[in-house]
Amino acid sequence: MSVPSKDITQLLVEWGHGRQEAQDALMPLVYDELRRLAGRYLRRERPGHTLQTDALVHEAYVRLVDQTQVQWQNRAHFFGLAATAMRRILVEHARARQAEKRGGGVPRLAFNDALPGSSARGTDLIALDEALSRLAQLDLRKSRLVELRFFAGLSLEEAADALAISRATVKREWNSAKAWLYREIKGHTL
Repeated sequence: MSVPSKDITQLLVEWGHGRQEAQDALMPLVYDELRRLAGRYLRRERPGHTLQTDALVHEAYVRLVDQTQVQWQNRAHFFGLAATAMRRILVEHARARQAEKRGGGVPRLAFNDALPGSSARGTDLIALDEALSRLAQLDLRKSRLVELRFFAGLSLEEAADALAISRATVKREWNSAKAWLYREIKGHTL
């Protein structure tokens, strides 16, 4: 059963005002969706990945709870930050594994429909993270949009709400960001 966004938003606002009970009530409401998000991430990872879905959910939630400067806006904002936390956890995991193996076996992340013609091949998670960091330096909103659409799985409408911009702007910037990332990542792998 899906929890109405307004209930989650209300708990986030209360949590932002320091009400511990709201934080405690939030986890059961968002846990299943966080598991789906983590599962989506881990399905894109290499077979035999040592990080489990529940571990990824719990680590991301701990990072979200530890944030003190966040003014929670709504459900999309929460899941966008959760997706960012999961991405960072997986990148840290990939970098640690790469360091252990001295560069071998870098995990692959399928960028599926996000980049034209990329569904058949994976994208290096570390290369994607580095490209997103460069994009953030050039255009923070486009970088955030990629996180919301690709990593958090938000629709165009949800991303527009989270970024407080029009759907047309989201669509235009999404296409631009995909093209830019494609060029960046393609250049990285040559």
